[in-house]
Parts: sequence; structure tokens; C-alpha cells
Amino acid sequence: MTTQPTLSRRDFLKTAGVGAAAVTATCVLGSQASPASASGSTSENGWAMLIDTTRCTGCQSCALACKEVKSRPNPTVEPTALSSEAYSFIDLRPAPGAEKTINVKRQCMHCQHPACVSACTVGALRKTADGPVTYDDKKCIGCRYCQYACPFGVPTYDWNNPLGLIHKCDLCVQRLAEGEMPACVASCPAGALHFGRRSDMLAQARARIRSNQRRYVDKVYGEYEAGGTSMLYLAGVPFSQLGLPELGEQTISHQAEAVMTKTPVIAASVATLATGLYWLLKRRDLKLNEVQVTLPQEDQDGH
Repeated sequence: MTTQPTLSRRDFLKTAGVGAAAVTATCVLGSQASPASASGSTSENGWAMLIDTTRCTGCQSCALACKEVKSRPNPTVEPTALSSEAYSFIDLRPAPGAEKTINVKRQCMHCQHPACVSACTVGALRKTADGPVTYDDKKCIGCRYCQYACPFGVPTYDWNNPLGLIHKCDLCVQRLAEGEMPACVASCPAGALHFGRRSDMLAQARARIRSNQRRYVDKVYGEYEAGGTSMLYLAGVPFSQLGLPELGEQTISHQAEAVMTKTPVIAASVATLATGLYWLLKRRDLKLNEVQVTLPQEDQDGH
């Protein structure tokens, strides 16, 4: 009977080192290539949406239109949260000192410098030159880094899908390419949603504030938050009461990028540990086989 050669300690270290080096090189190249290919060159005056919460009636027409256009399940059921079934919904926030509610449309904010794009290691998320942040499910590996990076809690994970895909609003990028407005804007009967170039939407928002100072707080949410967003909000109460996070002007993407630079090191460490464990176990099995081969036949038979 032939025996298989044993693995020396030196061979083990060489093998583990080669495996770690290969993984490190792959991860470093991937992490360096991702931001450039994902972010692209974006325009500071891309498409934007002005959301006037003082005019929203909470009819959910926008959310239902989104579900229909995106072929989401249960198209007639009004959503109550962002999910793989709903990319937009109306958040009902209690109005201070009143029984009525304040209706706040929620969806992807399409940030000017999106943290989700910076955090994506495979380029599945991309900030287009005209503003929308798009998602390519063919590239997604389900790591969920985008969920951790987004300060608005937008990307959702489909736990029922074996591929583990991410879901989010893409600002109806296909409709935009055909010269149409996003489905939510086209369906709003109350005039709460307006769509156009970001500079125009900001000018319109400031004009509304100047013309009716009692109706609005003197601020456009999204103008500067996290480096600016494509979704701009007007409100009659402080935005913190609407559940919108209080963010500074600094972009969030720099934090995501700082985390991603450590990803290759972490991946290499895991690869080294896994490779080493594999060869240790294999070496143990080889030694057991050698013992069985060298034993006399009568000892193996128990005589």
C-alpha cells in the first residue's frame, strides 16, 4: 500500500503565505478599483426632487405608483416601511400639539456623495452622472456593507431570496432616460412633489420659504446634509421631528471608505486562518493513515 507524503511545518507556512498573499492582492485590487468604477463623474446639478411635507395628504399614491412601476408584490397594499416590496412609503409622524399627523415621503435620498457607493466592494451601486444612485443585482454579493454605511437606513435586504439581494429606489432611472418623470412625482395629486434640476429645486424651495415664512421652517433639508442629497425637504416643523437624521455637512462616504481600506487586511487574515486550519486537519488525517499502514496486520485486526 502506498502512503501519501506528510506536510512539513515549513511547507505549511509557505502554502498559507501564498494563499494569504493571493487573497490580499485580489482584495486590494478590488477595493482600489471599486470606488473609481462605481462613483464615476457626477454632476452637482443632477436631477432632484422637492418634497413639501406641508402639502402631502398621505394618500400613498406615490408609494403605490412606485410599486406598480417596479413590479413589486402586493401592488394595492399601502406600504408602511421600506422593504424588498416597497421602495417608497409615507411615514406618518405625530404633529406636535395636534391630533393630526405629518406625512413624510421616504425613499432613497440619492446623496451627492453616497456612502453606500463608497462601501460597495463590487461596484453594484453606482452614482450616475445625472444624479440617481443605481443598483446592479448581477454584481451584488449580498455583503450588506451598503446597509451599514447609509445614514438614512435606505437599502433593504431580501431575506427570502437565496441570492440575498438589496432593494432600493433608483429614481426611476429608466423613465428618466425616456424623458418621463419618476412615477411617484407623476402620480402625486396634491402638488407635494416637484422634480427638476437640483439648482432649480433649491431655488423653488427658497422662494416658497420667503413667500410664506409662517408655513415653513427656514431650512431646506438635504441642501447640505451629508454633503447634500438629491431629495430636498420642506417642512413646517423642525426636521428632527420628522425622523430625518441630524447630519453635518461633511460627507458620510469618507467614513465608509476608511472602513473599506481595512477590508483587504481582514479578508487576508481570515484566508490565512482558513488555509492554515485546512492543512493542519489534512496533516492530521495523513498521519493517521500512516499509522494504520505501518501497523502489523494482526494488530489492525485486534489479534
